[in-house]
Amino acid sequence: MNNYKFVSHNESETMHFAYNLASKSKIGDVIVLTGELGSGKTKFTEGFLKYFNLDEEITSPTFTIVNEYKKTNITIYHFDVYRLEDVDEFYAIGGEEYFSNGICIIEWGELIEEALPHDYIKISFEKDNSDENVRILNVQAFGNKKLPVIW
Repeated sequence: MNNYKFVSHNESETMHFAYNLASKSKIGDVIVLTGELGSGKTKFTEGFLKYFNLDEEITSPTFTIVNEYKKTNITIYHFDVYRLEDVDEFYAIGGEEYFSNGICIIEWGELIEEALPHDYIKISFEKDNSDENVRILNVQAFGNKKLPVIW
């Protein structure tokens, strides 16, 4: 398993980190975002979508479970699985079928861990108690996934 820690001092740095990761991402990539409310998951997603010029379209998928963002040659699926009762609900919506059809960003993905593909990246967001703007992003690659060099 590959590990990396990135310290973001503000929302712009979080978005830039995500933008750089997006530049190395491809269809079939799954990125799981974990962390408490307000820890930067949505800003990360905004930065990720910015790479594809889709950042103006971002909305929270909290009530729809998944939002689709389409470009000519790629689709990005943005999941928020916080409201799911259990992993069976994810299977019921055909969630695992999205994995090979585009890039998937899954907020609260730890709630459906057993449904995740073998290879994925997990980013855990932590707030820094000494500075309200600082976020610590712990990045891990699972399975045969390798972390791209973006930092």
